[in-house]
Amino acid sequence: MPMMMKKKTIILIPYPAQGHVTPMLKLASLLSNLNFQPVVITPEFIHSRISRQISPEDGILCFSIPDGLAEDTKRDFFAIEWAMEEYMPKVLEEVVLKMIEEDGGGVVGLVADLLASWAVEVARRCGVPAAGFWPAMHATYRLIAAIPELIQAGVISENGFPRNLSAPICFSPNEPILTSANDLPWLIGSSTARIKRFKFWIRTLERSKALRWILTNTFQNEYESKMTICSCPNPEKVFEIGPLIMQAATISTSSFWEEDMSCLGWLDEQNVGSVLYISFGSWVSPIGEDKVRALALTLEALGRPFIWVLGPTWRRGLPNGYAERVATHGRIVSWAPQVEVLGHPTIGCYLTHCGWNSTIEAIQCKKTMLCYPIAGDQFVNCAYIVDAWKIGVKIEGFGIEEVEDGVRRVMEDEEVNSRIEKLNEKLFGKEISSKAMTSLSTFIQELVE
Repeated sequence: MPMMMKKKTIILIPYPAQGHVTPMLKLASLLSNLNFQPVVITPEFIHSRISRQISPEDGILCFSIPDGLAEDTKRDFFAIEWAMEEYMPKVLEEVVLKMIEEDGGGVVGLVADLLASWAVEVARRCGVPAAGFWPAMHATYRLIAAIPELIQAGVISENGFPRNLSAPICFSPNEPILTSANDLPWLIGSSTARIKRFKFWIRTLERSKALRWILTNTFQNEYESKMTICSCPNPEKVFEIGPLIMQAATISTSSFWEEDMSCLGWLDEQNVGSVLYISFGSWVSPIGEDKVRALALTLEALGRPFIWVLGPTWRRGLPNGYAERVATHGRIVSWAPQVEVLGHPTIGCYLTHCGWNSTIEAIQCKKTMLCYPIAGDQFVNCAYIVDAWKIGVKIEGFGIEEVEDGVRRVMEDEEVNSRIEKLNEKLFGKEISSKAMTSLSTFIQELVE
């Protein structure tokens, strides 16, 4: 009787945040379908949220490691950075070496989110081939890869500060431009915080140069042009394997928070195409209480049906008695089953922060977007939504006239709706799926050869 071949193990290290863990789990699901044993390793505060949602049938193993932070420490960007650079590498190295010892050579590779580039160094020390994973669109990686050129051209200083705040940023000849220098991904918070974030990106870029492969959660020809777009080093090592939301569908949900399913029943009672869906993702705090209040008053004045995803700790900006006053036409939930909501026929458009996962889900559900980017890659995504694909409108604030005009434009413009139909057909058609699987198969072949 022939012996059963043991599955080869691939270790996956996501950056510990919702928008990064979700696509990494999708990748893990794909690898499981290809007869590999994916092992997803996360800090305990992430592991406790995702492990209960993964069943044995998914074929994914989830391990936790400590992050060295006190239990009551807020896991913000800088706390996580300290954990990743100062504490977690030694712990992960011990885990990987033990896996190699117990698996008898079965560990064939490690895939690390590029924002968790510390794990690339661990893989090197353990003698495990490493690949990078970019959970966003390729264009945002091209922007990071263009940092040396931006410094050399005098667009930004060596600390990442723009030389001219009013000048738009063009990081590749045929990319949509960023309308403001303040839209660069590391320009968040105080001057000190911005310098630290920029150093984080420089370190990420330096480590990525040593990688043989980079997998991106995007599709080929993000921005169709007669000219070739290439502003990243070694473009031949980049494998576009997305959108992963289409490629892998075995995991029902990877949300960190409990989803309020009752909002679907509320949607059933609304008119087709009438509801405005509002969500700024899992990281809404930079909006601030004043903007929460401004948007709340605008929604109340408009009287249009809406569903607003707003966690309890972020509701301090709501006017007193607000939920009761808008109860006839508005619904506020802590967290929503987003794909189901976006796919509901009563949703007319989506007011979004332009996170990449949310953008792909909107295109999947053929929902046009009202764009209010906040930080990080969202400004690049917004530029594509508004200027390249022309399936959304950007707003600068939450005034009544601006929101009302934006909603009208994206909901009533037949050309906008026609374009999102075509983009949906492109992204979720057989050709893109086939190219993505070919890219992933090529990577796998090179990894195990």
